Amino acid sequence: MGRAFVYVILGGGVAAGYAALEFSNRGVSHGELCIISEESVAPYERPALSKGYLLPEAPARLPAFHTCVGANEERLTPKWYKEHGIELVLGTRVISADVRRRTLLTAAGETISYKILIVATGARALKLEEFGVNGSDAENVCYLRDLTDANRLVDVMHSCSGGNAVVIGGGYIGMECAASLVINKINVTMVFPEAQCMPRLFTPKIASFYEDYYKSKGVEFVKGTALSSFDMDADGKVVAVNLRDRKRLLVDMVVVGIGIRPNTSLFEGQLTLEKGGIKVNEKMQSSNSSVYAVGDVAAFPVKLFGETRRLEHVDSARKCARHAVAAIMEPEKSGEFDYVPFFYSRIFALSWQFYGDNVGEVVHFGDFSGNTFGAYWVNKGHLVGSFLEGGTKEEYAAIAMVTGLKPAIEDLAELESRGLSYAMAVSRKPPPPSQITNVGDSGPSLVLEKPVYPWHATAGVILAGSIAAFAYWYGRRRRRW
Repeated sequence: MGRAFVYVILGGGVAAGYAALEFSNRGVSHGELCIISEESVAPYERPALSKGYLLPEAPARLPAFHTCVGANEERLTPKWYKEHGIELVLGTRVISADVRRRTLLTAAGETISYKILIVATGARALKLEEFGVNGSDAENVCYLRDLTDANRLVDVMHSCSGGNAVVIGGGYIGMECAASLVINKINVTMVFPEAQCMPRLFTPKIASFYEDYYKSKGVEFVKGTALSSFDMDADGKVVAVNLRDRKRLLVDMVVVGIGIRPNTSLFEGQLTLEKGGIKVNEKMQSSNSSVYAVGDVAAFPVKLFGETRRLEHVDSARKCARHAVAAIMEPEKSGEFDYVPFFYSRIFALSWQFYGDNVGEVVHFGDFSGNTFGAYWVNKGHLVGSFLEGGTKEEYAAIAMVTGLKPAIEDLAELESRGLSYAMAVSRKPPPPSQITNVGDSGPSLVLEKPVYPWHATAGVILAGSIAAFAYWYGRRRRRW
């Protein structure tokens, strides 16, 4: 027993929804496309789960945040898929894939065949047991990756109002969940082995600002150690967290955010893997010409850096999904995937955006005792990354643009003194790609050369600006989610 489709999207996350919209916009015929998802609901905007979904007042609930409202476009409810002839195969787990025969086998024993497969399987949350600690199945230990996790977290939060929570992990999930717990009037202690929060992105100076802000909200930090074990009561609930430094923290609930791992197991030994994901080319096409990969699972060439990377962020998932569909439907018209890596977050009254790469020498700017500050990263004489907290729509667009242009920087001290005004000046008067333009009031010490990659002067700049505009809009409306 089986079914056959021209196009199959495996996975029902953010990338699947945006790919479906792109297929529809490009005229896919009714009955040609299906989405297979383990989740029981149509694709939705996953960032809402750690933000609006956890709010104590007017929390976000489906169908409000189905894709693709995150990009201010159509909201793809189950009715939308039906009207557009797209089959939703929900609550279905695929247990094996045969890329040579172009077939998928579900846990129910059904075979689904395809001509073109888009792998959008995303990633799974790392569990404590993978680090030698038991207790993930305790009723007051929570993870956050999908809607089921979010519903469980909400229920546990409601039962712990005024109580104590320990958040394991100082990354995205840890920081955003900690903020939501505080808003829900729960006392929070964050525990992580690194010396600072968000170690993969923040500099020590930037991290210090956010840690101080969290402390002002009552959050405590225990850094440089890790979870060792849990103490349980007779009902199997965690009552205390034991740390490797021998500290013991009494708790009413635990939130675990210790990273993710791409879901590639179905394709191991069949497709080329790199950097933990499925390696794809500039069209998001894998080593098998009938298989494409998008989102967290895809390792794709980032032209800005001249190397393959796997990016774990919703913006990348949206953009690469659409690009893959364009490459599938109109291969002769689709170009390379020119993408400026982008990350953002909104916590409490704070909102930051980051573009590019955080390698090389860092130059901080702005008022770290106030609300607006940032940093540039300069590597091999070129600006390759920009971070800004508390910016306006125009300012975020400016740092996006200057990062995409990758200008040459000769004087770090002057870049520091100019700070945000440097990006603003460049964004208001972008130079012709064929010329060398001096930037600065005091002479040619900051030199903006012809971009290393000419595409940034056109499509890349437009793309970066639109990303910044979207993120600014998203941050302002997050409470509606």
